[in-house]
Formats: sequence, C-alpha cells, structure tokens
Amino acid sequence: MRRIVIGIMMLPLLAWGQTLEECQEAALRNYPLIHQYDLISRTTNLTVDNIGKGWLPQVAASAQATVQSDVTAWPDEMQSLMRSMGVDLKGLKRDQYRVGIDVQQTLYDGGAIRSQKQVAQEQGAVQEAQTEVTMYQVRRRVNEMYFALLLLDEQIRQNRDLQDVLQGNERKLQSMYKRGTASESDWLNVKAERLNVAQQLTSLTANRQTLARMLSSFCGIEVETLSKPSRLTTIEASDMSRPELRLTDAQLRLADAQDQALRSKLMPRLGVFAQGFYGYPGYNLFEDMMHHRWSLNGMVGARLTWNIGGLYTHKNDKARIQLQREQAMNARDVFLFNNRLEQLQQNENLMRWQRLMDEDDEIIRLRSAVRKAAESKLEHGIIDVNDLMREVNSESTAKVQRSMHEVQLLKEIYDLKYTTNN
Repeated sequence: MRRIVIGIMMLPLLAWGQTLEECQEAALRNYPLIHQYDLISRTTNLTVDNIGKGWLPQVAASAQATVQSDVTAWPDEMQSLMRSMGVDLKGLKRDQYRVGIDVQQTLYDGGAIRSQKQVAQEQGAVQEAQTEVTMYQVRRRVNEMYFALLLLDEQIRQNRDLQDVLQGNERKLQSMYKRGTASESDWLNVKAERLNVAQQLTSLTANRQTLARMLSSFCGIEVETLSKPSRLTTIEASDMSRPELRLTDAQLRLADAQDQALRSKLMPRLGVFAQGFYGYPGYNLFEDMMHHRWSLNGMVGARLTWNIGGLYTHKNDKARIQLQREQAMNARDVFLFNNRLEQLQQNENLMRWQRLMDEDDEIIRLRSAVRKAAESKLEHGIIDVNDLMREVNSESTAKVQRSMHEVQLLKEIYDLKYTTNN
C-alpha cells in the first residue's frame, strides 16, 4: 500500500476556532438535502410493505345487473310436451342480477413478490447513493471557503506586520526630522505608505467579513476564527471509497435484482380461490328455469396459471438490463480515470508548493537582512527613503508569498484527501 506523508511547519495559531472538520460536519447537518435520506428510507419501507401485502388474500366485491338478448330455454317440443302434462316450463328471465364476493389466495408466485421487494430496496439504495454523492460535494465547497478565509487571515496578519515595520520607520524619521537629520518629505512618504497599507487592511477585513458570513450561513454555525489544519497529514492513495463508486455498486445490485424479477415473470403461479354470490340465476339452471327466485351460490378451487407472454420480450429485457450494467461500469471507469489524473496533478502540486515554501524561507531571511541593512543606511544618510520602501515592500511581498504558498499547500492536501476520501 502506497502512502504519502506530508509534513508542514505551521505558523503559530492566531486563535482557537472552528476546525475544517467541524465546519464540514456542520455544513452536512445544515444542508437541506440531508432530509432526503429519511424520505427515501420511509418511501422504500412503504413500497416494500405494500409489495409484501401481495401474499394476503385478495378480496373483490361485485354487483351486476344485466338484460340479455337471449337466454337458455327449453326446446319448443319439450315445452309443448310438458304443457300437455300440465307442467309450465318458464325458462330463464332475460334480466339477471348478482351480488357476490371473490377471494383469491396466492400459494406460489415463482418468486415475483420477493424479487419485487428486492428491486424496491435496491432502488432506494441507488437513490441514497445519489444523495450521498451530492452531499459529499458539500465538503469541497466548505474547503474552498475555509481556505479562502485562511488566506485572507494570513494577508491581514502580514498587512499588520507591515504596518508595524512602517510605523517603526515612521517614528525614526519623525525623530530624525525633528533633529534636522531627515527631510519632512521622507517622513511624510513613509507615513503615506503606512496609511496606504492601512487602507488595504480595511478592504481585506471587509472581504473577510463577507466570506465569514457566507461560510457561517452555509454551515449553520457562527464562524469567526479558524484553526489551521493539522501540520502532519497522512493520505492513503489506495483503497479509495468514494460515494461515486458506491453509487455504481448500488446500480449493479439493482440490475441484478431486476434480472431476478425478470426471470420470475416466466414462472407459473399457483393459488386457491373462493367465489360466492346471491342472485339470479344460480348454478342450478334447471331449477332457476322453473322457479324465478334468487339463491345463494358458492365455488372453491385451485388455479394454476402460466403466462408465456413474457417470453416475447424476455430477450430484449435482459439485453436492456445488461446495457444498464455496462453503463454503470463505464461510468465507474470514467470516474476512476479522471480521479487518477486528479491525484497525479494534486501530488505534483503538493511537491511544487513544498519546494516553493522551502525557497520562501531563504528569500524571507535574505529580504529581512537587506531591509534591516537599509534601515541602518537610512539613519546614516547613505540611501534615501525610496530605497528603504523598496526593501520593506520586497520583504513584505516575500512574507505574503510564503503565507499564500502555505495555505495553498494546505488546501492541496485537503483537496487530495477529498479526492481519495481518506
């Protein structure tokens, strides 16, 4: 198993605040789609429960009244013979009535109900997996806002450090101006530069407040201060378990369940039934032909049915299910291909940011030494204030670059954690 271990020397934390993991968990709880899990579960349970009721007796009540153009009757010769004997054969009436109940009980359905339950459960699993894919993307949105906020915090901190440096030089030049060893323009130049940097701080602070409100609204908690992520992060580059892969697995299981349901359609059905009705005519036609009165009638029996109509479309239905499998597997292959490319790019970025940070430390050390030397030269009148401002700004730029590279490195680490779900 390949493991990538990345160590980062962190700057001291400004204040304890919400961690990235806390913000992610809060965002998942706050995101409205979280309620979809319960809705899917309840819907699936109701569907499965309804399917299971197929084993209960099926009862149907009916009532009908008909008028027929013709009915069963005695032959004319027999009627004539019976009349000569004094017997009146009335025959059946054309208007007939029936009020009854039919009861059917399935004994064997070829596994249809069981397979239908399995299909419903797998359909619910696919919906949950699709919801999980969407919910997983919430983490990336939190990452984007969280690290953008961290970057603003670093820029604000560097801005304040620069103001402290400028203010220190401003006091020196003010003192030198009062002693007559520096011009007023030099003092005012540094003061104007400090005010310009302070103005930048106002803009940075406003941007931070806006972004903090956005993150707070997204997470459903008050986000004011942030804690930098751990300085040692271990990322597993194998055994990836992304929701997209679980979605593919659920789709394949659904195809298997549909295939089983398809086979059950070709099986015979066995059941028992009972029928009963009160009306006219009944089952005894001869009696009803002689006496026009309503009667109770009943029948019980067993029925075996085998509908072979499913054979007509069975081949095409199996081909359609196989295409669904192939589409799911192709989507998985595409995802894994893109995911591997994304991991390669992120690993390259990690090494690049780390190299830049190593170079930043040396650049800052050199720029600080040059700036301190420039301050000394200014006091002795060797250089002018413009030269000093150039060195101060160069040092500040180097520190800002280092902070930006550090935050970008942190973001790349957690983007890689998102990509691998580790």
